[in-house]
Amino acid sequence: MLQNTVQRLEGLQDVLPPIVVCNEHYRFLVKQQLVELGLDGLKLILEPSGKNTAPAIALAAHATLEGREAFEANDECALLVLPSDHVIEHRDAFHQAIGRALPLAEQGNLVTFGITALTPETGYGYIQRGAALEAGFAIERFVEKPSQAVAAEYLATGEYYWNSGMFVFTAQDYLARLTDHAPDLARQTQESWRNKSIDDVFIRPEIAAWSAAPAESIDYAVMERETRAAVVPLDAGWSDVGSWQALWNIGPKDDLGNSHRGDVLLQESRDCLVVANERLVGVIGLEQIVVVETADAVLVTHASQSQKVRDLVHTLEAEDREEHLVHTRVQRPWGWYQTVDRGPKHHTKRIQVFPGERLSLQRHEHRAEHWVVVTGQARVTCESRIFELGENESTFIPKGAKHRLENMGTTALEIVEVQSGDYLGEDDIVRYEDAYGRMQETSR
Repeated sequence: MLQNTVQRLEGLQDVLPPIVVCNEHYRFLVKQQLVELGLDGLKLILEPSGKNTAPAIALAAHATLEGREAFEANDECALLVLPSDHVIEHRDAFHQAIGRALPLAEQGNLVTFGITALTPETGYGYIQRGAALEAGFAIERFVEKPSQAVAAEYLATGEYYWNSGMFVFTAQDYLARLTDHAPDLARQTQESWRNKSIDDVFIRPEIAAWSAAPAESIDYAVMERETRAAVVPLDAGWSDVGSWQALWNIGPKDDLGNSHRGDVLLQESRDCLVVANERLVGVIGLEQIVVVETADAVLVTHASQSQKVRDLVHTLEAEDREEHLVHTRVQRPWGWYQTVDRGPKHHTKRIQVFPGERLSLQRHEHRAEHWVVVTGQARVTCESRIFELGENESTFIPKGAKHRLENMGTTALEIVEVQSGDYLGEDDIVRYEDAYGRMQETSR
């Protein structure tokens, strides 16, 4: 979906490479997704922690102003703010709406896109339009997610749009209005940006100032308090895929209204969404049920209750569990690893190394490792020995041995690793060399 968000900008004129703001934990996955698109001039701003949209957009605005020499004589740096979890079916209509929004933004308005409401949805916020402007409307007010009855009343008036969470404004105007309406937030994000560090394409805001900034949405911090806020109607097959029900709405369906992906068997079931990632999932005699199977966990819910997944997450947090934080597949700059099995004294992983990439030169104090090559060609360093392994070949890395795994080929290298020892934590690592600037990190 991140790639789709970038690709739907193709065809717009005078668009610079995207500035992407994401959490520090997702940096390698996000970078790989963008590299696959062949983008040049990447800027990845890494939030030390999630702070909602207002601070994130402030970072992007500062980055835009800092790089405004790329705009030559144009000092007005227009930002198009796009979440990466949207589906937009009709690109031409989307581009036309952007074209209508830009003049309003150039006149000093903070512009958002209002989705033409088709049904009385209770999962979206709403925007009530006010006086007509050149290519849109002034915003009368924002409304939080309503009840079904209230949403039906909104729909009947024709004055309300779904709140898309997409915006157009100049970087200067956004930062000025943020200073007016949320001065502490503006000051702390500016300080965090001013004291940033840069590593390759990664831009790291300073942690202390960032941590002091309040976590607020752009709607709450700025838009709901702003007098020069405008809305441009958008009818482009938009969906905010914020729930499993929304995914069912946009997905292909069989004759009984079931949408499914993966190894799924359905019998006498109707209007279900079933996603199988790791194993066979069978569903018999159910209606309007969502089943999502992953290597981490399994979710089963009635479709009408699918937005309550957040309540499960709160329960996991209250019980100090980690399923919502630690996933079996972990992204790294060189590829990824996935837990297959683990016990008190063993940990089995699938490891994939991208072509031309390599792990750090490292050793472990508490564990030994057995490597078996499944596909590809591996170059292995183990103390003073450097050798190659092909498919179905294996090697043993003793505890305490300095070692490295490399993929010198043109296709992905995949191995199975079995760790054994009295401690198997990811922080059991001593690095000697690393191609990705991670010498201080306690993970492979």
